[in-house]
Amino acid sequence: MSYLIDTDIIIYSIKGNKSVQDNFLKNENIPKSISIITYGELLFGAKKSQNIEKNTAVVLRIKELFPVINIDKAIIEIFSELKADSHKTGNIIDDFDLLIASTALTMNSILVTNNEKHFSKVKGLEIENWAK
Repeated sequence: MSYLIDTDIIIYSIKGNKSVQDNFLKNENIPKSISIITYGELLFGAKKSQNIEKNTAVVLRIKELFPVINIDKAIIEIFSELKADSHKTGNIIDDFDLLIASTALTMNSILVTNNEKHFSKVKGLEIENWAK
């Protein structure tokens, strides 16, 4: 078992969310990673912030703590299936969210997110919400 940590959970942890921090401690021995999409979203947030240097340093530290999973052929194949299915059913999901979900499915990881509403639409995706 492993966890893929979504962007919102990383942000909650940085901001001191007790539930998230407790869950990180409780699951400290279970492998965790982030998607390249999460890394990009975190960097974007740092670059648009008022304290660019400090926040960029935090993101770079996160990259050291969590392996960053790049998008590869297997992830894109799952992504294209999920996107086609979402268009057929009318349950359209944002491409970045679909790429994160595809990464979790490909890596056989549990996605840790507070965004259960969007990700629950993805068939077969196991989700845990550490912010509750």
